[in-house]
Amino acid sequence: MNYKFSSVTPEIRKLADKSMEGYKINPELYMQYDVKRGLRDLDGNGVVAGLTNISTIKVLNTGEGMPNHGDGKLYYRGIDVEDIVSGFIKEKRFGFEETIYLLLFGDMPSEHELMEFKQILADFRELPTTFTRDVIMKAPSDNMMNTLAKSVLALYSYDDDANNIAIPNVMRQCIELITLFPVLAVYGYNAYKYYNSGGSLFFHDPDPKLSIAENLLYMLRPDKKYTELEARILDLALVLHAEHGGGNNSTFTVHVVSSSGTDTYSAIAASLGSLKGPKHGGANIKVAMMFDDMKENVKDWTDEDEVTAYLKKLLHKEAFDRAGLIYGMGHAVYSQSDPRAKVFKGFVEKLSAEKGKENEFALYSLVEKLAPDVIASERRMFKGVCANVDFYSGFVYRMLGIPDELFTPIFAVSRIAGWSAHRIEELINSNKIIRPAYKAISPMHEYTDMENRMD
Repeated sequence: MNYKFSSVTPEIRKLADKSMEGYKINPELYMQYDVKRGLRDLDGNGVVAGLTNISTIKVLNTGEGMPNHGDGKLYYRGIDVEDIVSGFIKEKRFGFEETIYLLLFGDMPSEHELMEFKQILADFRELPTTFTRDVIMKAPSDNMMNTLAKSVLALYSYDDDANNIAIPNVMRQCIELITLFPVLAVYGYNAYKYYNSGGSLFFHDPDPKLSIAENLLYMLRPDKKYTELEARILDLALVLHAEHGGGNNSTFTVHVVSSSGTDTYSAIAASLGSLKGPKHGGANIKVAMMFDDMKENVKDWTDEDEVTAYLKKLLHKEAFDRAGLIYGMGHAVYSQSDPRAKVFKGFVEKLSAEKGKENEFALYSLVEKLAPDVIASERRMFKGVCANVDFYSGFVYRMLGIPDELFTPIFAVSRIAGWSAHRIEELINSNKIIRPAYKAISPMHEYTDMENRMD
């Protein structure tokens, strides 16, 4: 029989149903064997799996006998992210390029070093000859993260020294990927849109004089036009998403896969697979979709009682995707505040004023205010709940006219900076493959001859 990949046949369904019981594990056994599910304890603290110089995540003590229940802080190479943002905004610079430099090389660049680094990025921002035709235009996917991963793996074939994991070569590969990610993401989307929706097909070559944020908007828009505020807020989003410690799922994936000694393209493609998930990078689109549903079902966006009732329906699995979640609220580490969301919010308000979206911004702010109390009243909690960076990012991307399909790829455009730094750190410091233990709990069985087996 000739099957399509998308078909779940009756035979496959029967086999899946048969196997289900053999996979289930009694949740009480995790407590019995002191297994930290998700490699986190009940307070959300991660199990220490390694050491890093690249970034630091802190939750400040409130001084009220509640350790790890205060405001969150994020440091890149020991420098407060809020200070980094204040610095380049005060001096009216785009900040993502110098953030990449900081993460890769350990300190802030001088004016001359930054100028040289930007030139290196511009020099590498050209795809191999025929790559667009042979890779991006062939078999476009409806998920841009898969398209991005496919493109990254294809670049392996264009690299004459792809398997060399000497640090200078890995640094070269990482810089190439960092500067090519925006091109791959936008070109992949344009190909998908052309084949699935019709209309014009265009590929704008990136402008070497523009920043990464500017080039994203320049390549994405048919007329290549954007406002300064749009570019600066996208640049800020890239800075805030660039890195978040070695323990987040996609960065830990970089460490795990890099520890095996594999090539850069395989390691980064694996992290893209992680980031795609709705529990990680895919959360920003879930937030935007949740608010779409909220706006349809809440008549008065300013009515706290009506908004609260909707939030309770979310938790009771009676609204939106019925997953029981308020997307964008809560974080594995932060309890009272996510510093990235705190920095982002003021700029989001400015953009909402420019775009005439003040009412929507007010609704987001109201949900941010009400959700922690709603969650506390409905759930058993071990720490506070706050809005995370994904809470506002989807709203920003919508206001920038960025299609939903590119929300998570833009996260990847940013996070490739942190992934690259962690890959290099793992290769320099690790001499062991990462291999945690899983405790086997299945009962032992004797082998049964074929003639004695039952259907």
